[in-house]
Amino acid sequence: MEIRNDKLFSSFSVSQKLVDLIESHADELTNNFIEDIKSHSGTPTYHTYDERELYKRAYRVYSNLGKWISRDTTKEEISRHYTALGEKRKSEGFSLSEVIQALIVTRNHLWLKVLSEGVLDTVLDLNQAMELYNRVVRFFDKAIYYVSVGYE
Repeated sequence: MEIRNDKLFSSFSVSQKLVDLIESHADELTNNFIEDIKSHSGTPTYHTYDERELYKRAYRVYSNLGKWISRDTTKEEISRHYTALGEKRKSEGFSLSEVIQALIVTRNHLWLKVLSEGVLDTVLDLNQAMELYNRVVRFFDKAIYYVSVGYE
């Protein structure tokens, strides 16, 4: 039983370490996102959009990642937030494909950061990172779906 608790603690520790890494580098991730989104061929509306507003939006996602992927965050919370976001982006003149591409770019920069930091040294770390990766992918999949619902 003790070993099982250690495994659970270790799992939490590695996952939390990765979330902390992402949240503590939210500024860097946001700047990389902006550089990418402002030149990406699939996001032309973002090229001329106010950079300060883009910064606020991306920073909010990266700095609150732990909240969004938490087991305590309900599907309903994600639904409410991202449905409203889809409605807002439509009213701002973004195409749905651009909004989805922006979410994909956000997710990609997150994983590029995790991989570049070299924190995945052991099989256990990699296993826990995959668990976290799956939670992040499920979150972004829900976000994309609900943005689409709100947009429509």
